[in-house]
Amino acid sequence: MAYGVLIGGFMQFAVQWPSLRRAGFRYRPMLSFKDPGVRRILRLMGPAIIGGAAVQVNVLVNSNFASSIGGADYNGPVAWLTYAFRLVQFPIGVFGVAIATATLPAISRNAALVEMTNFRRTLASSIRLTLLLTIPSAVGLAVLSRPIIALIYQRGVFQAADTIHTANVLAFYAIGLAGYSAIKILAPAFYALGDSRTPMIVSLSMMAINFVMNWMLVAVLQERGLALSTSTVALLNFVLLYLLMRRRIEGIDGRRTVIVAAKIVVASGAMAGVCWAVSAGIARALGDGALPRLINVVASVGVGAAIFYLGATLLGIEELKAARDAITKRLGKGLSR
Repeated sequence: MAYGVLIGGFMQFAVQWPSLRRAGFRYRPMLSFKDPGVRRILRLMGPAIIGGAAVQVNVLVNSNFASSIGGADYNGPVAWLTYAFRLVQFPIGVFGVAIATATLPAISRNAALVEMTNFRRTLASSIRLTLLLTIPSAVGLAVLSRPIIALIYQRGVFQAADTIHTANVLAFYAIGLAGYSAIKILAPAFYALGDSRTPMIVSLSMMAINFVMNWMLVAVLQERGLALSTSTVALLNFVLLYLLMRRRIEGIDGRRTVIVAAKIVVASGAMAGVCWAVSAGIARALGDGALPRLINVVASVGVGAAIFYLGATLLGIEELKAARDAITKRLGKGLSR
């Protein structure tokens, strides 16, 4: 029936085409590759796709190296890397992608209007907010990697030994969490300036470095070395993009960013100590099992978040207020619906 309708419509159009032509109708394609705007988008899109694929390519290379490690009857190292990276992707999506999505319209508008002062201010504040949210997340994932992995995965064929391996990989992947997320902000900032080549070149160079580091570390640290390589490359990618952007727009409020990052690290360190103590205490008191694991993770994360908030408040991290206001606003909208 659908084919009949389609053929009938085509035949009716063919019959009416001469009269449409006489009436002055002219066919114009919806997408013209001669249009300057379309051609500009295509020029930017190609390098942007290559640059954005760097992390996924690095993960694919990791899996290839991991398959040569061996281990369990199933390919344990590949599974450990996959499960750990899934958990790392969660804060990247929640924090990095969300902040980048909110930031892009503002920096694009500032770039189009050549308001570089506002461009620098918006970009710098977004990077600091990302560090505020991702550094404690990374520390929490590293410190609580074993109870988190045990809670989510340890059942069936996934045994305690797999939990230990996956938790170790997760801790090394967490090192690069801030880098992963900050790239999500810096790369679109280059695109807003009409430059998609710089992120692409940096990403391609990072792929090469990741391959060399994998080859060097896999024999020493096995799957942990592969995760460490990916994290190191993500941090290097962020640092290079940051330095290139700073030179291009003549500064990104670097001194203040360094001070804020140092304060965040201090508050995260205090949080790490408390999280470890709470988690170890609950594990000794309640033992192992599904319910004790759940209590361990919930209590440790809750207490750790409170300690970090208190420490960040005492250290006077201004971005904390922006994060609190954003969360409060989002909750208010959710409750009002």
